[in-house]
Amino acid sequence: MIQHFVLAQQTPDAGGGMLQTIILFGLIFVIFYFMIIRPQQKRQKDRQKMLDALKKGDKVVAAGGIHGLVVGLEEKVALVQIGDNVKVKVERGSITAVLREAQPEDKPIQ
Repeated sequence: MIQHFVLAQQTPDAGGGMLQTIILFGLIFVIFYFMIIRPQQKRQKDRQKMLDALKKGDKVVAAGGIHGLVVGLEEKVALVQIGDNVKVKVERGSITAVLREAQPEDKPIQ
C-alpha cells in the first residue's frame, strides 16, 4: 500500500520532467546544429565556389598530392599539366585546393 502512495505522488512531477527533457534535447540539437552541421554546410559551399571558379592557368593540388597547372576544363573534368608533356585528366571534385592563380609569367610547361 505504501508503494502505491509513493507512485501516486511522483506522477504529477513526471509531466514537468518530460518538459525539461524536451527542452534539454532541443538545446542539444541547437548546439549540435551550430557547432557541426552549419560549419560543414559552409565548407561545402566554399568548396563548390572554389571548383566553380576554377579556370585555365590556376595552380592546383589534386587528391593524392598531385600539383599541377590547369590547362583545360570540361564540365566534370580538368586537364592538369604536371610536368613536361605530361597532362592528366582529374575529376573536378578531386581538386582539393587552388594554390594561386597563375601570374602572366607562369606558362604551361612545354
